[in-house]
Amino acid sequence: MTPVELSRTVLRAVRCAVDDGELRVAVPERVVVAPPGPGGCGEYATNVALRLARPAGRTPQHVAEVLRARLLRADGIGDVVITGPGFINISLRGSAAPLALVEEILGAGAGAGAGAGDTDTPYGHLPEGSGERVLLHGAAEVRAFVHLDVLVRMLRSQGCLVRAGCDAVPRPEWIAVLGGGADHRPVDDRPVDDQPVDHQPGAASDTPRIEVRPVPAPADPLPLGRDAARWALLLPAAHDRPRIGAEHLAQRESNPLFRVRYAHARTRALLRNAADLGFRPEPGPVDAHGTRSLLAALADHPRVLAAAARHRAPDRLARHLVTVADATQPLLPAVLPLGAEKPSAVHRARLALAEAAGTVLADGLSLLGIDAPDHL
Repeated sequence: MTPVELSRTVLRAVRCAVDDGELRVAVPERVVVAPPGPGGCGEYATNVALRLARPAGRTPQHVAEVLRARLLRADGIGDVVITGPGFINISLRGSAAPLALVEEILGAGAGAGAGAGDTDTPYGHLPEGSGERVLLHGAAEVRAFVHLDVLVRMLRSQGCLVRAGCDAVPRPEWIAVLGGGADHRPVDDRPVDDQPVDHQPGAASDTPRIEVRPVPAPADPLPLGRDAARWALLLPAAHDRPRIGAEHLAQRESNPLFRVRYAHARTRALLRNAADLGFRPEPGPVDAHGTRSLLAALADHPRVLAAAARHRAPDRLARHLVTVADATQPLLPAVLPLGAEKPSAVHRARLALAEAAGTVLADGLSLLGIDAPDHL
């Protein structure tokens, strides 16, 4: 059972409880499942009981117990435990959780915003048209220009219909060096219902305008080049002052961007080396030792991406990519067979997990407008 399928299973349990009169509440459009927090257990957890308790006129514990009874009868679910004020913690049967997670990521592939259905939508992305209409308006400043470009990408990945504009036409050198945003124009109040959705001036009367005005860059980031400049402007939270310096170009572990791109390049090198040895990735059970943090980080990717888009905070995605990269490193030395050792099912499963990590890293960097090279 994949995270998407589990989310639907929980939503189905809510709908059935409402249909049978056990709960009187409006059924939500979506239910989010994510790795459990401190004090939780199992592979996934959801706070749906806490969300529904007040409108249902029940305690979160009561709602959680109603849903627990139904979830225990669902295929693929091994156990359901209620913790804290009403968090529902779900354990999948056997090794289904990591196996399904890797299969979902590899089946979806990388590429921001592609696909129009659940089966071919990139991991962590929603089908086009499933979200709201959003109008972004940025300051005429280089950091706001980059933030505006990335927010358009992230909101599109969540199915939002986005318009973007700024106080003034972006400078040509920003577009030439940093890429993106060529169509961002000053926003006015003219109707836009008869215009294309993305990157057009104007504001529909029923579409609220969201201001994108991060703390300005203290220095010109263009000498850093596209990738390092974007990272320098995006990694700090919007209310924090970014650091513009040569540390973003350093090819060493102290540079988070280097760690992210290096981890991605290593996963691609392992795929090439494995092909030379005559074996390919094949999702399967993986050793729990050394992979738990990576599996948790990969499973958390859709939630982080959705939260980054919802809160207009690309720094959340950037920091999550660092988490995924750091969790990937311990796996990499154990992927290929050593010496005269023959490739086994374990090696193929580890290779599939490494490929999944590389896919998430490439997709996240793409959303940030940063290159993910196969060689570094």
